Amino acid sequence: MMKTPRSSNSLTRRDALSSLAATTLCAAVSPSPAAAAQERRFRYSLNTATIMGQKLSVTEEVRIAGEAGYDGIEPWIRNIDAFTQGGGKLEELKRRIADRGLALPSAIGFMPWVVDDPDRRKQGLEEAKRCFDIVARLGGVRLAAPPTGATDVSGLSIAVMAERYRALLDLGDTFGVTPELEVWGFSKTLNRLGDAAAVVIESQHPRACVLADVYHLRKGGSGFEGVRVLSAESMPVFHVNDYPADIPPEKLADANRVYPGDGQAPLKTVFGMLRRIGFNGYLSLELFNREYWMQDPLEVARTGLRKMRAVAEAE
Repeated sequence: MMKTPRSSNSLTRRDALSSLAATTLCAAVSPSPAAAAQERRFRYSLNTATIMGQKLSVTEEVRIAGEAGYDGIEPWIRNIDAFTQGGGKLEELKRRIADRGLALPSAIGFMPWVVDDPDRRKQGLEEAKRCFDIVARLGGVRLAAPPTGATDVSGLSIAVMAERYRALLDLGDTFGVTPELEVWGFSKTLNRLGDAAAVVIESQHPRACVLADVYHLRKGGSGFEGVRVLSAESMPVFHVNDYPADIPPEKLADANRVYPGDGQAPLKTVFGMLRRIGFNGYLSLELFNREYWMQDPLEVARTGLRKMRAVAEAE
């Protein structure tokens, strides 16, 4: 039976953030030297938006991720759909991913799971079911869950969003796939890290987790200090990018994302926080830069990995 989150009358932001602090105190405990050394090793994934503009097939994206030296790949469901609609088999794609030595830590799909309209929400859960099945058959374990369909809506309470996220989590459990609550900085719903953390807490589910992104933390005004109070378990994937110094948050757009280290984001500080909380998940490069889309995709992937590692592994 699904646990019901507390009512919105008894839930406040202070309650949620107090609960967050209480449940993540362990993240502040210093690890042993051996454990600390092990935790310093980040894993790297290629979100295929980075080379989306080259209009590649998902099999080509897999090849490029492998040749560029990534540990994992984060594909988009719509490109997987194009592959299967053209006669490709998921079993074949799973084999290609494994043959390249890649993990599939996450995938990107869009389903209106949090909207008020019950019919649209039902359709969203059906789409989520379809996406969960695809991810599971490819050997993946997570699917991004952004606030699709509610980006122009404000006022949804933490309690209501938590109840709807819990329903999505329970559905994902039947496939062995966890939806990651994704922060979208441009949205009116779930545009801040604190709101996403509160929803994760109040969903009362052991695998509830946040999907944060350097660009979206800047765009939505969350800043980066909140990263240090999360636990590694609650944030298994982290989207990495950078942004120019001369563009204010309100004018920042996806196309402005640049390679890590080429902008003004405090990435060394962010990666330091991730180390301190014992983060051992995947740093996933997600760029939508139109200039990069005009370049050789393998070179873009290699450059992105090299620059991401240079900043992430800097002392």
